[in-house]
Amino acid sequence: MIRHICMFSIKEENKEASITEFLRRGKELAKLPTIHSGQVVRKTEGVPNANYDVALIFDFNTLEDLNAYQVCPEHVAFGRFVGGIRESRACIDYEI
Repeated sequence: MIRHICMFSIKEENKEASITEFLRRGKELAKLPTIHSGQVVRKTEGVPNANYDVALIFDFNTLEDLNAYQVCPEHVAFGRFVGGIRESRACIDYEI
């Protein structure tokens, strides 16, 4: 199984609205059939401001499923949306 974690810092402009929309769209994305299980989360109130604001934590049965997800239209559209609201991004994929 492959775990895919992407964390994002969101731009200050319209930050709360952007986070709300990220969470909504991310939860829809988590329903894709190639995703075995998933979480879409935001940082806890009161933690350091330097922490990332939101994250996707998705598990895939195989590397092939992850690769299919990367190019599926829903993910590509989500990536375009996030590209407009993110300040920075960090990602890791690893076996669990």
